[in-house]
Amino acid sequence: MDKKSVKPKKPPVTSGTEAILESISDGVFTVDLDWNVTWFNRAAENITGIPRLEALGRKCCDVFRSSMCETGCALQKTIETGKPVIGRSGYIIDIQGNRIPISVSTAVLRNQQGEIIGGAETFRDLSEIEGLRKELEGRFSIGDLVSRSPLMEGIFEIMPAVAESPSTVLILGETGTGKELVARTIHSLSPWSKGPFVAVNCGALPDTLLESELFGYKAGAFTGAVKDKPGRLALAGKGTIFLDEMGEISQAMQVRLLRVIQEKVFEPLGSTGLQKLQARIIAATNRNLEELVSQGVFRQDLYYRINVVRLEIPPLRKRKEDIPLLAESFIRRFNRLQNRNIKGIDPQALSLLMAHQWPGNIRELENVIERAFIMCRSGEIGIKHLPPDLTRHSETLFNSPDMKSARKILETRSIQEAIIRNNYSRQAAAAELGIHKSTLFRKIKELGIQMPEKDGRHKTQSDH
Repeated sequence: MDKKSVKPKKPPVTSGTEAILESISDGVFTVDLDWNVTWFNRAAENITGIPRLEALGRKCCDVFRSSMCETGCALQKTIETGKPVIGRSGYIIDIQGNRIPISVSTAVLRNQQGEIIGGAETFRDLSEIEGLRKELEGRFSIGDLVSRSPLMEGIFEIMPAVAESPSTVLILGETGTGKELVARTIHSLSPWSKGPFVAVNCGALPDTLLESELFGYKAGAFTGAVKDKPGRLALAGKGTIFLDEMGEISQAMQVRLLRVIQEKVFEPLGSTGLQKLQARIIAATNRNLEELVSQGVFRQDLYYRINVVRLEIPPLRKRKEDIPLLAESFIRRFNRLQNRNIKGIDPQALSLLMAHQWPGNIRELENVIERAFIMCRSGEIGIKHLPPDLTRHSETLFNSPDMKSARKILETRSIQEAIIRNNYSRQAAAAELGIHKSTLFRKIKELGIQMPEKDGRHKTQSDH
């Protein structure tokens, strides 16, 4: 359609309709066939921040700056086909530049002869619902890290301050708990984020190779060294050097690293001069360094130097609330990488994941989901797609305390999501879940689910 600018037409609504449109909480606007806004109610003003006098007569795409304007305008489709669109999700940009998630429904406007003279659109602000959805997905989040576990709350709270500090950070945690992801998040939040993030697995290399890998060497330093090679400490530049598995290095290498950390200088092999270390140091280990110090295996002075700021990442078995969240994130990632469309994981399979102790932590969970992608070609991941070591004792697990705890977590999540889908109406949520309203109230109380002060019918909890 030719979207020419014309003088705004009188809103095609009666005074009675106008009163109704002004009283509802959904934004409502109408356009003519040239896409000029002809009506703009009070809720539309509140949601967009744009006064109606500024909106009237302007092209709707100029008023809303919506995600749908360029890639699939719901109102345009309705006007072209005469068929309404119900509940399409998208977002608009308000007058302050904020992104507002919305749900859109559209209809055509006809004159007395039945001819289409324009279109009407209602849109609902989903910001609060979106906020609760994000809370369900990850109560705490920072960078690429998300969690529902209270055990991670303290880490998330101090991480921005840790990132800003130039002090050395020591990250402790079992293998597979995500220590490198935590280190990368600290780097991304820090003043060193514009520089590179360089990771070195100190436990994977013997001393001679680790030394040349870290410090680099000059030509002629040893047989075969035909030209200079910068080490990881130099390559990190003004970024971050991540020293993983620090508990595995020899005492001789500990001495060399102590000097680097204390004096912020290092000496490449075969060099006669020192180079200044500009990178920030983050260390990590799955070993108990205090115990290694008491055994005389790890230098006490080096331990004190790297243990300035300490973050302890809990194992997955102690934060099982995160298992559904992590499983969903891995499914999304493998769908994207493998161009697949796995819908999710069914409740019984998820219950088994929740009951497993995860000695390999997050890395083991990722491997399980990746294997399930091989076995599952479409639909949802089920028990038959999980590895035998998880399913072998499934009958016993379904009656174990771990499974009961898992069921409680899953039941809590199902109720929360049903309430959000039904705009906080407990009655509607109970109907969707197939339980009586009084049963839902009892479960909300038993499970300790936090509810907003008002439900979908704008009654307070005290009304119940």
